[in-house]
Amino acid sequence: MSSTSSRRGFLQTSSGSLAAGLAVTGAPAPSAPVSANERIRIGFIGVGGRGFGAHVKTLTTLHADNRPIDLVAVCDVFNENRDKAAEHIESQTGAACRKYEDYRDMFAKENLDAVCIGTPDHWHARQAIDALKAGLNVYCEKPMTKSVEEALEVMQAWKASGQVMQVGVQSTSLPVWNQINEMLTGGRLGKVLMYQTEFFRNSAQGQWRAYKLTPQMTPRNINWKKWLGVEEGLAEYQDFDRAVYRQWRRFWPFGSGMFTDLFVHRTTTMLKGTGLRFPGRVVGAGGIFVEYDGRDVPDVATVVADFPEGVQGLVTATMACENTPIRQLIRGHFGSFVLGTGEKFDGFDYIPERPQVTRNSKLQEERIAAEQVQNTTYAHFDNWINAILAADPSLCNNDPELGAAAITTVILGAQSYRQGKVFHFDEDTLSVHDGNSDWAKRWEERSRTRGAASHIRGWRAGDHGSVLEEPDYMKLAGPWEDGKDPGA
Repeated sequence: MSSTSSRRGFLQTSSGSLAAGLAVTGAPAPSAPVSANERIRIGFIGVGGRGFGAHVKTLTTLHADNRPIDLVAVCDVFNENRDKAAEHIESQTGAACRKYEDYRDMFAKENLDAVCIGTPDHWHARQAIDALKAGLNVYCEKPMTKSVEEALEVMQAWKASGQVMQVGVQSTSLPVWNQINEMLTGGRLGKVLMYQTEFFRNSAQGQWRAYKLTPQMTPRNINWKKWLGVEEGLAEYQDFDRAVYRQWRRFWPFGSGMFTDLFVHRTTTMLKGTGLRFPGRVVGAGGIFVEYDGRDVPDVATVVADFPEGVQGLVTATMACENTPIRQLIRGHFGSFVLGTGEKFDGFDYIPERPQVTRNSKLQEERIAAEQVQNTTYAHFDNWINAILAADPSLCNNDPELGAAAITTVILGAQSYRQGKVFHFDEDTLSVHDGNSDWAKRWEERSRTRGAASHIRGWRAGDHGSVLEEPDYMKLAGPWEDGKDPGA
């Protein structure tokens, strides 16, 4: 299955530039599926925290469940993480697992077919692009990247590569999102108008400080300069700090707090359910209102995104209140789907608008059952493996196009909070610019010219729930030109 020469050859080129021009469009073309007697050789980059608890442990379980995978190597800048992950793989699979400090050495020596990336956010884009250029299939923990520019680079590199790439928002493997999308595009709610979603948490010590610091975390055991990515231009050098190393989500150079760690979960699933992708206009708000522990990132935040399809998205949260979250829901002109909170959905409620609006007195509130998934992380990795075996990137439940759209939405919200600006995103040119009056003027012009409604992708319900009735008395409306009554 592997092609050693092509994968080692990538090391002679730089991954710092865009892997493919913005003219590249469409999903990667599927290659030949894997034959029944071939196995997928997988390596891991970043095996502390979720890289161990989710990536390594889940794939060793899938290995035990007779999936055709071999877990051959791990890479981490912390020797304890390398040793722990390798020992676990060897004890669970009975096969040797080699250890590396630099992922590029692992790529060159191990003849891999796929790689899992579980490093801090600021490394994701570089490692994903390097892997795709090396001919590897990729599983990249969320968020896919740290910036909009990086997200577009990864998306284009993926499209040019033909490889399978899954972004690690495991809740996208819940069947409910495809179920909801089918109902929305069929017109069940009429014109789709808004989604709202949430992520509420609370703690006594402050978010992300639950990651414990240990005396073993020292510059002798951790390659600090490599973790920072100084030589790669990913971060400026700073003195070693255990809290920065272990609790990096609290600091802007390496993460973006709830925006990229939590909001990206909820935003991705809402985009999947509605069929929306890149936003048109984004604004963010919030602040550090209680967690004064040296962090950079807010403990209360909200992102509002307006989409070209004529839909608004809202995600809001506090990291200091948990028992009073808002409900996750999708609103349409003729009704709403209410999902509640969290990610474990056994169904959702359909709540129609009143008959005076829908002109349908038969519509009733309804509980709609949804297929449950007991272990979404397991299902998400299994989905990735199935896509690799079929050599079909389109089979992934969270591909880089969806990943790029989600990170663009939440990170522009974070930038809006930090810079006090409104941001516009142009999907045609894949460019970001500061806010102006164009967005409002667009909709005002549509109204003045009595234009048609825009719809979510896949819409197949015609004008259902999208056209207003025109009362007879509106014939009396209009300017009195030269003093003449327009209704006369």
